[in-house]
This record gives sequence, structure tokens and C-alpha cells, in this order.
Amino acid sequence: MENQTTVTEFILLGIYSDPQMQIFLFSVFLVIYLITLSGNIVIMVVIRADSHLHTPTYFFLFHLSFVDICYSSVMIPNVLRNFLAEHKTISVNGCIAQIFFILLSAATEAFILSAISYDRYAAICDPLHYVERISKGICVQLVSGAWAIGFFHALLNTIFASKLCFCGPNEINHFSWELPPLLQRSCTDTLTNQVVLLTSVVIFGSSSFLLTLISYIHIISTVLRIPSVEGRHKAFSTCSSHLIVVGLLYLAGFLQYTKPRSVSSVVLDEIFSIQYSVLIPMLNPIIYSLKNKEVKKSLRKMLGKLKFLKQSFSSTKQTEISANRTLNLV
Repeated sequence: MENQTTVTEFILLGIYSDPQMQIFLFSVFLVIYLITLSGNIVIMVVIRADSHLHTPTYFFLFHLSFVDICYSSVMIPNVLRNFLAEHKTISVNGCIAQIFFILLSAATEAFILSAISYDRYAAICDPLHYVERISKGICVQLVSGAWAIGFFHALLNTIFASKLCFCGPNEINHFSWELPPLLQRSCTDTLTNQVVLLTSVVIFGSSSFLLTLISYIHIISTVLRIPSVEGRHKAFSTCSSHLIVVGLLYLAGFLQYTKPRSVSSVVLDEIFSIQYSVLIPMLNPIIYSLKNKEVKKSLRKMLGKLKFLKQSFSSTKQTEISANRTLNLV
């Protein structure tokens, strides 16, 4: 190590290595990012503006949209910049800082999804005690706990990552800065880092996944007792879409952060990363909110008000123009 140069910045390769595809991929990621931002912002505005949506369910969906905006904004703007930049570099400290926010957003999202599944369980399986189980104070505690766990998970891993030394090579075969590819570039022993990462992912990931899974098992068993075939079909349709999104998130995250180095693949790493950090934040507002009748009703009401205001403004403007013309004639 004494004869090697300490690395102060990293160079990203990954999907940026093909110049002919960069414009196409830039357009794809830009469209995804704009859909993610607009979808989640619309959900937050609609929930905040409509008093009928000030319930525990939409409280969790509001915070899920906020986390999705944070999650995608940590990742995608840097990806877009790298498509256009000649030198795709970042300092070691900047890399570790981005890893912190990625881990924070990912863990927080996982536990907010668990809170949403618990809310659905209380509403479907125990509706008589729903108000007691999901009070305003409990909602605040669940969301605060999700952020606290995410912060602890991110801080724990980045503290150990900040103690690593990097002597080269400084090229990372990935499209973003994440912890597993970073550990592969360290010239010091990363056993402690791997143990901390694996332990935290297994403990926090498994606990949030089990909470979600147990909630939906109870929900499905309750749905099976619904006498109406149409009611069962509707409930299963909603549950299945939620479970698919949650399953994709956990499967990709577990495979990315727990697989051994011997089975590491650049293509698989990038696919997993795109799935849980780019696609899931885009799908969440569609699956959890925009398919909801109450949200669609509130959205149509808001659009109707905007259209009315626009027409009123146009008519007022037209009246002012007519009045000015009359004055000029006089």
C-alpha cells in the first residue's frame, strides 16, 4: 500500500461505456424521472388539498410519495448528468455521501410499505378497532420510526465505509454509486463492512418484509371469506398489485446487497439497481394511489376547479379588454 497512490475519486463505467446508446438512455431515464416526480407530486398535492383524504391510509401514501421523490432524486439526476458529462467522476467522500442517502431512502421506503400493509390489515381484518389501532399518534410514530431506522441503517454502513482505503483501480462497473461495488474497489480488508452490511440488510429487510407478508396473509384469509365473488376479485386485484411491487423491491434489494462476490455480474447489478431505485418509485404512485377511486375522484375535482378558475380568469381578462376599448373610444 505504501507504493500505491491513494484514490481520491472514482470513474463510473457501466451503461455509460457505449456512446451510441447514451442519448437513447438519457431520454429513457429523463422520461422515467419526470413521470416519477409528476406522479408523486400530484399525489402529495391531492392528499394535502382534499380534507376527505386526511386519513391514516393517505397519510402513509403521502410520505411514501415523498420518500420516492427523495429516492429517485438521489440517483437519477446524477445518472442524467453522467450521460452528458465527458468525465464521469466523483470524489470518495461524495460517493460515500450518496451511498448514505440511497441507504436512508431505501430502508425508509421499506418500513413505510410495512406501515401501509399494517394499515390495510387493520382496515380489512379488524375494522371495529381501526381507529384505536391506527390513531394519528401511531401514524406519526410509524413514519418517524421508519425514518429513524433508515437513518441508523445508512449511518452504520457509511461510518464503516468511510474508514476504507482505496488504492486503485478507481473504475467502478456500475451506473451509480452503491456500497457493494465500492467495497470491491477497496485495498483494505472489507470483512467487517460486509458483515455489517449483511447483518443490517438481513435484520431490517427481513423484519419489514415479514411485517408486510404477515399483514397480507391475514388480509387474504379475510378476503377469502367474502361471500361476493366480485368483492373477492376486487380485493385480490388490489392485494396482488401491492404484493408484486413489494416483492420486486425486496427481491432486487436482497439479491443486490447479500449476494457473494463470486456471483457478481455487472449486468445483473445494474438491472437490480434500476429495478428498486428507478422503476419502483415510478410504479408506487400508480399502484398505490392513482388506481384508488377516492384519489381519482379528488384529482378530477381539483382539475375541475383549475378549469373553472382558468375560465373565470379568461372571462375577467376579456371584460377588462372590452372595458379598455370602450374607454379608448370615449
